[in-house]
Amino acid sequence: MSGRYQYAGFWVRLGALLVDTVLILLITIPLLIMYYGVDTYWQAAQNGDFLGVGEVIISWLLPIVATIWFWVKMQATPGKILFSLKVLDEKTGQPISLKQSVIRYLGYFVSTIVLLLGFIWVAFDRKKQGWHDKMASTVVVRDYGMDVTPVLVKE
Repeated sequence: MSGRYQYAGFWVRLGALLVDTVLILLITIPLLIMYYGVDTYWQAAQNGDFLGVGEVIISWLLPIVATIWFWVKMQATPGKILFSLKVLDEKTGQPISLKQSVIRYLGYFVSTIVLLLGFIWVAFDRKKQGWHDKMASTVVVRDYGMDVTPVLVKE
């Protein structure tokens, strides 16, 4: 891949993931505190207690839906946008479908199961694909044609 797009490597993708994780926490923790109350939430967090359906919706369902929405509509999550990255269909270079997004998200669990090896795979793969990318036939590219000024990250 050359020109406008280049496959995005491990470190820039890790940076984007960390940005997304912080954003998710900045949204979900206040929502959980508002829903359950500060004392109940922090006590449950310290003890590892399950709070209920609200916790499932806020901590799991909301991030899943948001991530898939960003992939389908924006071709990137906020962290990827910050680093001028896009998630594209491997074969066509076009935005990914809802089906690919769901498969890619489920693939995150597969990539995590064996000591995060599915994510580490990005560092060694020719197309910089993790297992979740391979499952969904997607690639993550740096888009040098985006209007956003890329953040320089050493790879």
